[in-house]
Amino acid sequence: MKNLKVTGLTCGAILFLSAAVSATEVPQPQNENGIITAEEWSAIYPEIYESLRMNADNNYRVDYLKQDSYLSNVYEGYGFAKDYTSAVGHDYCLDDVKNTERPHPTANCLTCKTPDFTKLVNDMGVEAYLYDFDETWAQMNENVSCYNCHENQEANEDGNLVVTHSYVTKALGDEMAQMDPATLACGQCHIEYYFQPDTKETSMPYNSVAAMAPEAILAYYDEIGFSDWTQESTGTSMLKAQHPEMETFLGEGSIHAKMGLNCASCHMGTAVSEEGNTYVSHRFQSPLDSPELLETCAVCHKDTDMTKKVHDLQDEITGRETEVGEKLSALKDALAGAVADGSRSEEELNELRSLYRSAQWYWDFCYVENSEGAHNSALARKCLDTSESLIDDAMGKLGA
Repeated sequence: MKNLKVTGLTCGAILFLSAAVSATEVPQPQNENGIITAEEWSAIYPEIYESLRMNADNNYRVDYLKQDSYLSNVYEGYGFAKDYTSAVGHDYCLDDVKNTERPHPTANCLTCKTPDFTKLVNDMGVEAYLYDFDETWAQMNENVSCYNCHENQEANEDGNLVVTHSYVTKALGDEMAQMDPATLACGQCHIEYYFQPDTKETSMPYNSVAAMAPEAILAYYDEIGFSDWTQESTGTSMLKAQHPEMETFLGEGSIHAKMGLNCASCHMGTAVSEEGNTYVSHRFQSPLDSPELLETCAVCHKDTDMTKKVHDLQDEITGRETEVGEKLSALKDALAGAVADGSRSEEELNELRSLYRSAQWYWDFCYVENSEGAHNSALARKCLDTSESLIDDAMGKLGA
């Protein structure tokens, strides 16, 4: 399969700003997968390499199942009811996917965990998604790394951004020319996606930025009859949102996207080497953890205490997530009771199941998005309000 890519995508906020690489300096891949690793690039970009390695510091985990006890009930019958922790740095991708208690018989679960699998799919085609997980995992060499965003750069392509995931180019096509390269580079993994039921091919449920809205994605899933699992106690065909950062950032109500900011603007700063060369730090940070990145916020927010502002917002959103999530759990129990006691017709139950499926989707779209409202507070509030309205409607029909 031809490697579907978009080359020549560059952006001032993410370019390598050090000297261009000459033809004699470009390293050759030393592993059987044909990928130039971060370590092999380190001789040319030592500062960038060291900043990339700093992501290993991001290793603090929150066990969501302990923090939010209602999750096990909402996700009943699915892997996330067994194992669900907060995101950590890219350095842990391969170990995490190997050690999770969520089942993964085929290699599709490696989609965004390693450049080795990305290249395997581009070389072998979508049949790679059906390869045995354990056998494929054993052939992977490194976690998310240089190749994911830059491919194997040629001479004088200093820092060009490349969409290496073929499912992105398949879904968005010409639309990508209108999108910010730095947002695409991150968004090719930080998205909502699903696996085709038969081929396990990773796919995106839209083909334009306009169709990235949660209501449009839900309509897409409903139209094709897709579900991640069927919950036994309620008989509902359920959806599990992934991590829709790009959809949220670009979605309705996003002030920062309208201003022309991208992922790198707030999560990747610049630094100066001992030799005086300016380079882009590849330590991915919250702007609240970086005085330099906070200066970006100050351009518009002036003297606002951004740490307090963002924490107050996140406290508001997570509080609402808990409130709505607990109501969703109560609806699940009420619906399971109605199924068990046989008091409702199948037509009535299907109407309730549809409300429950939709309510769970809107709540989950907000819950799993890792900014806790900071990327797009308007959309977060809208999703939670929509979910709560659907829950109240279903509970009213149940007489609960």
